[in-house]
Parts: sequence; structure tokens; C-alpha cells
Amino acid sequence: MNIEGLDYNTQRQPLLLPEYGREIQKMVDYAISLPDRDERLRCAKTIVKMMETRVPQIRENAGYQQTLWDHLFLMSHNALDIDWPYDVSQAEHIHAKPEPMARPANSIRLRHYGRLVEELWDRLKQMPEGPERDQLACYTANQMKRDLVLWGHGSIDDEKVVSDLAEYTDGVIQLDLNSITLERFVPADELPVNNKKGKKKK
Repeated sequence: MNIEGLDYNTQRQPLLLPEYGREIQKMVDYAISLPDRDERLRCAKTIVKMMETRVPQIRENAGYQQTLWDHLFLMSHNALDIDWPYDVSQAEHIHAKPEPMARPANSIRLRHYGRLVEELWDRLKQMPEGPERDQLACYTANQMKRDLVLWGHGSIDDEKVVSDLAEYTDGVIQLDLNSITLERFVPADELPVNNKKGKKKK
């Protein structure tokens, strides 16, 4: 429905910096239209003061005046011809999107175990037999069991952990559950809930 005289936001030009509001944008457009260069600069200084009152928290940032003038430059779409009191040549980089990060060359094979556990597997395969490797193998197995609990896997029995450890270390680590005991981890949804009400003091 289009009612004559009503101005809807959906029919207006989108705001580049909506935190300052449409009235500030109208002031910027007005300043651009002024024929006198000195008058445009005086108007721009007034607009910057108004911008500061609209977003007072900007004062908490070091060099906030530079930021305000950068924002004014952006809202003017580089059409405000004045002697800028600050260097606004880098203003357009404010809204520049960072380049997407490249994925690591060696992606994680098993997300529920993670890169730390994969590094432990590789280290175990390279270590000589002895108490140090046995201790690290037990630590790795407990970490694997903890990861399975956190990821909510249905089966978190010790046999699965020992089997996975043997598989992903290419058979180098073969833990014997008859000689070691892994830590016991209880999923959060299986923890007992204490519903007992506190006794009233007499």
C-alpha cells in the first residue's frame, strides 16, 4: 500500500553508517550541496560534533576524532569537497572485508579427537618402548575418552578407546585393560540431580 505523503524506510536509500541516523546523513547531503567551500567546512565541523553526540561511546577510543572524520568521508561518498582536517585517505578500508583464511594443509581426520590427539598419536609412533611411552599412551587414551564424552558419542567404553588408539597409531600402541584402568567420565546428562530440599531450620 502506497499512501501519499508517507515516507517508508524501505523506500529510502540504505544508510552506510546507520548508527548515526538518517538526520545526520541528510546534513551530510546538505553540506555537499553548499556552493561555498569555507561554508562546507564549517558545516562539516558542526556535523562531526553532532555525530559525536549520537555515538558518545566513541570517545572511549584513542584517536576518535580521526574516526569521526573518516566516517563523515564515507557518508559523503567522497563527494564533500573541503580541506579535510584529518587524513581520510584510508577511510575506505574501514569496511573492507578480510581475506578468507586458508585451510590448514593437514586437515583434521577425526574432529571429535582433534589435532592435539592426532599429534599425540604421531609422537607415540616415534617413541621407543619404555615407561615414558607407556605414561603418554595412558594420558592419550584418557584424553580420547574425555573427547568422546564431550562430543556425546554413544559408545565411550574403554574397549573402543583402546581399539581406536591401536588403529590410529598403526598398531604400535596396544594397551592391556587388564593391567591399566582408564579414568571414568560421566556425561553431563547422566549426572545425578539433587532434588532434595534443604531442611528448614527450627
